[in-house]
Amino acid sequence: MVTRVDATLAHSRLGRDLLSRDVQLACLLEVSAAKPGNITPAHDFSDTTYADMVRSALALGPAFDRRHALARGVGNLIADGVGATASVTGANTNLGIVLLFAPLVRAEATRRADESLRSATERTLAELDVDDAAAAFAAIVAARPGGLGDAADHDVRAPARVSLREAMAAAAHRDSIASEYATGYEIVFDTGLPLLAEGLEGGASTLGAIVSLHVGLLAVRPDTLVERKAGAAAAQAVTAAAREVRAGTRTLEEFDASLRGPDHRLNPGTTADLVAATLLVALLTGVNLP
Repeated sequence: MVTRVDATLAHSRLGRDLLSRDVQLACLLEVSAAKPGNITPAHDFSDTTYADMVRSALALGPAFDRRHALARGVGNLIADGVGATASVTGANTNLGIVLLFAPLVRAEATRRADESLRSATERTLAELDVDDAAAAFAAIVAARPGGLGDAADHDVRAPARVSLREAMAAAAHRDSIASEYATGYEIVFDTGLPLLAEGLEGGASTLGAIVSLHVGLLAVRPDTLVERKAGAAAAQAVTAAAREVRAGTRTLEEFDASLRGPDHRLNPGTTADLVAATLLVALLTGVNLP
């Protein structure tokens, strides 16, 4: 079994398109870190394996290369990403990553020389329309995500009536991925990147810093996938345990064991998606991940 992704090797072999390469590398680094409660090289789920995640990462690169990002709107990029994943695995391995990555790759592909990635991302989100929502809704339904539930407003199974950003804003209170659309990726830029820098500057390896990023995000914000699957109290308990890990009063191994179970109800999957998005932004902005 593969136990680690070497960043240098990944950078040199995963494709000539730099944007495509960074998309693949962000996904591979995220899944290769031993993040508590998630799929890792040492932990498969009953319906999804580490190999599924690796295949999905590699498939996502061509769908999100610079040529496609320039030619396709965010909604169509989401559809392309879901379709690319479906071509290599039957499981929903990366819907949250696709939803988070699509605006970022579109922003990176279209940003001006004098425009920061964050500003370009805000511009990209402001440009989203009803067609983006329609394409994204269809892709979400096709991916069959766990814990989707029903929404009173702008349910993905119903025809889109507002822009994708407006639809995401309506769901922001119950889903951290949706909240990123509403806030211009506030979690990634204001919390994720500083946590990643903290780990790297503290001397951790790249994969160790990613684990620290994951725990740090959990410590400040309950995972919304856990909340949808297991309830608000369970999500708050996971956050409290992450804070104990950060404080040194609980071991990482104990925390990991407490999150694992046959039904994966405590899998902090949304936090893992935010980790992947943070890694993509780090790569796109020149952060060194040695």
